[in-house]
Amino acid sequence: MLGIPKAPLALGLAGLIPFVWGALSYLNPDLALWGTQALGPRFVGPYIQLYYGAIILSFMSGVLWGFATKAEGGRAATGYALSVVPALWAFSMTGGGPVSAGTNLLFGFAGLLLLDYAFFKWGLTPPWWMRLRLILTAVVVSCLAISVVY
Repeated sequence: MLGIPKAPLALGLAGLIPFVWGALSYLNPDLALWGTQALGPRFVGPYIQLYYGAIILSFMSGVLWGFATKAEGGRAATGYALSVVPALWAFSMTGGGPVSAGTNLLFGFAGLLLLDYAFFKWGLTPPWWMRLRLILTAVVVSCLAISVVY
């Protein structure tokens, strides 16, 4: 976590809460019951992960769009085109039940990491970007995998 500014790190880690909570409430029936009673069924297990995951993929499209504004010419056009892929993926691939939607989100976040790397290699991101994205993606993919595999 060296070199990542405190605000992006703290906000990024806070953004993991719905994924971690979803995995924990999926693995622990008592926690799921409490969460269902206190928060509602949409806010436990894979359901919070699916809803929030689609939002985050869409949010990350906006982040990548912002990075594309720093490019010029063909690279800018490519950046803009690639930046919409995570949102379109979330929109088109999160139906069909929790297992298939979770699997598709898992692949969506893995694909997003590849896009993050491309924008990083093009010099459009902050220098610490990939360190942050690797940490966040590892947790998100692990949490989604729990809800898909178990």
